[in-house]
Amino acid sequence: MLVDHSKDAPRDDLSAVAALDEPTRRRLYEHVARSTDPVGRDEAAQALGLARQTAAFHLDRLADEGLLDVVYERRSGRTGPGAGRPAKLYRRSEREVGVSVPARQYELAGQLLAEAVEESDTTGEPVRAVLYRKAAALGERLGGEAAAGVVDMLERYGFEPRHEGETVVLGNCPFHLLARKHAETVCGMNLHLLRGALATSGDTAFQALLAPAPGRCCVVLEPAS
Repeated sequence: MLVDHSKDAPRDDLSAVAALDEPTRRRLYEHVARSTDPVGRDEAAQALGLARQTAAFHLDRLADEGLLDVVYERRSGRTGPGAGRPAKLYRRSEREVGVSVPARQYELAGQLLAEAVEESDTTGEPVRAVLYRKAAALGERLGGEAAAGVVDMLERYGFEPRHEGETVVLGNCPFHLLARKHAETVCGMNLHLLRGALATSGDTAFQALLAPAPGRCCVVLEPAS
């Protein structure tokens, strides 16, 4: 979201969580989430004792945040001319929302690790070798999409890059807890991810190197020799 393998940067989960802080909106979300069928505006308004306009406003806000999906359906069962317009209905989306401060990307690590285990089981290639190759491939894709350069990409994905002289230090490790317990595997994954990003970002000024130190990511970007 690096929250996953989608083309976009991670969505603003904090905004989605903030949307649920409004009591009426939260009640509407919970009502839709508990329903086995998509819920219409009139139904939601009646169930919660709200004005239809109020229910519609909050349901649309939840949909805008990606917490609800909008579907259209003719409730009458009729089709063809005279059947009327399909009703606008809402159902809980499959999006999962989580907020971590500082930013973490455990879902990304989990996806890469699961893919590596599955491919290793099929091909016999060592798991760690597959993991590093897949991390590099993902980094290459992300780097190729980083129009403003790899440092901007790292900022967007929570690495907190900062310049210390000519070196770019990453103040936050998105895989912090995993790296503490499995440093060799996770830091290697991170290194290959960032090397892949550098390879396709067009940013030839830096090279990614392992340089573990307390309080920051194990990878730094040093000036390319």
